[in-house]
Amino acid sequence: MGESANGGAGEFAAQLPKRHRVGRVWFLFFLSATVIGIIALMALLYTVIVQSFGFVAIENKIDPATLAVAGVPLEQLDSAQLTAILQQNLSAGVMRRYESEQPFAERSRDNLYALTMERVVQPNLVGSWSLIESIFDRRTIEAEVAREHPNARLVFRTWLRPSFIVNAQASSAELAGVRTAILGSLWTILITLVVAFPLGVGAAIYLEEYAADTRLTRLIRTNITNLAGVPSIIYGMLGLAIFVRLLEPLTSGAMLGVTDPTVANGRTILSAGLTLALLILPLLIINSQEAIRAVPRSLRQASYGLGATRWQTIWYHVLPSALPGILTGNILAISRAIGETAPLVVIGASTYIVMDPNGPFSKFTTLPIQIYQWTSRPQAEFRNIAAAAIIVLLVMLLTLNAAAVLLRNRYTRRV
Repeated sequence: MGESANGGAGEFAAQLPKRHRVGRVWFLFFLSATVIGIIALMALLYTVIVQSFGFVAIENKIDPATLAVAGVPLEQLDSAQLTAILQQNLSAGVMRRYESEQPFAERSRDNLYALTMERVVQPNLVGSWSLIESIFDRRTIEAEVAREHPNARLVFRTWLRPSFIVNAQASSAELAGVRTAILGSLWTILITLVVAFPLGVGAAIYLEEYAADTRLTRLIRTNITNLAGVPSIIYGMLGLAIFVRLLEPLTSGAMLGVTDPTVANGRTILSAGLTLALLILPLLIINSQEAIRAVPRSLRQASYGLGATRWQTIWYHVLPSALPGILTGNILAISRAIGETAPLVVIGASTYIVMDPNGPFSKFTTLPIQIYQWTSRPQAEFRNIAAAAIIVLLVMLLTLNAAAVLLRNRYTRRV
């Protein structure tokens, strides 16, 4: 027996170096995967930040100083004075078009100022440079601008500035902003969560707590899992067929008395929100099922033993315990929905819109659509504002996720 024990110990000792080598190999593999992921993330952030700052050369068609009224500079004029400048410098046809879009009497002073800058002053970006070029090649840039564009002024531009957040879209990168796209994204995500969250959690509760383990139930679970991997553009085609065309009286608002002719085809925020709700619904159901399944069976049995009904057990014990996991799935769903572009393009999201959405029956655009539209433009300055819009999208996404994480942690502490 002693010889057998010594033989086993000797075999273990002989295998130990090999086991250590295998462990080191897997350690290096996991470490390399982590390092590669960090490098890829840093490269993304580097590219976005470098494009969001740098020198720009601006050349105005009309000097803003020449538009001053009684010594009052253009940026301090009131709405009536700005309207008068527009009437003096734009044709009657253009003025009628703007009046039909929104009467000048109803436009804000900021809207009139932005319109004056865009159509009268017409600032033109004749050159833009990245942050690295601006830091290391400043003298070369100054000499190039002085030689090729003597009337232009060279300024260091932070594209992610307050006016970029509050301005609407514009044909000039100098004046363009993401306000309309931000509002469109928030409206769309709100409708998506209001529809998808209760449906997803309700379906998970039924499948885990009520449905019997039959062949039909197993088939439903399998199909839900498969739907989570369907390409998003397929959901866009489904949304186009159902929400835009079949349910057009509802999604356009005609059924509720909305008579806006610009949304009579059903390509509205409501259609977009319902389409994205279908997109994230399988993900919400699967994550909610896993969270409910993780609640110990003994908790349910203890509740039944005290005389509680099945619904009381679910409402007062199962759901509070599963809620942190459900909110984790909600975070993943928000992350996917807020960055989607393909399904929104299919159902008709606008690539250029200057009017803010004011309800679920409005025309819309979103930040991903706006970024896609700007990156497809040939002018280099539109890539700069696209990079700034990416930062805005990341901040908005992280803010929404942080709110969900705080809510999840709050319920975790309660449990």
